[in-house]
Amino acid sequence: MSDIAGYMTGIHRECDELFVQAEQAIANEQWVEAGKQLATFAQDLEHHLQQEENVLFPRFEQATGMTQGPTEMMRMEHSQMRALYQELEQAVTNENKLQGLGVCETLMILMQQHNMKEEQVLYPMTDRTLADSDAVVSELKAY
Repeated sequence: MSDIAGYMTGIHRECDELFVQAEQAIANEQWVEAGKQLATFAQDLEHHLQQEENVLFPRFEQATGMTQGPTEMMRMEHSQMRALYQELEQAVTNENKLQGLGVCETLMILMQQHNMKEEQVLYPMTDRTLADSDAVVSELKAY
């Protein structure tokens, strides 16, 4: 796996693990723990989404001239993830296990599909397109 793809895929795996921990706490109705786990997940997820939106996507768009392609779709899915996170936060606040697990399932499916598109299509395209992928990874890490 190349530089950008390897680095960003690693972040996906970290976010996935945090999400599983939050979902488990919801399933066990450990609401304080669920809130803590969800906050940690949300912070890491938001940081990752901003890395893409503010560093990776603009670099890709500048290099390719494509602004209506894959990055536009990824931004739309980022918005959907943020909205689902808000619903999940509300379910935890209300200590609503059924709603929380339902939103978890929807968010998990969206994240899996989204990550697959990035990992199998967008990140490899970015690695092929950007000659300075080491510099891009450094910029992503510094963000």
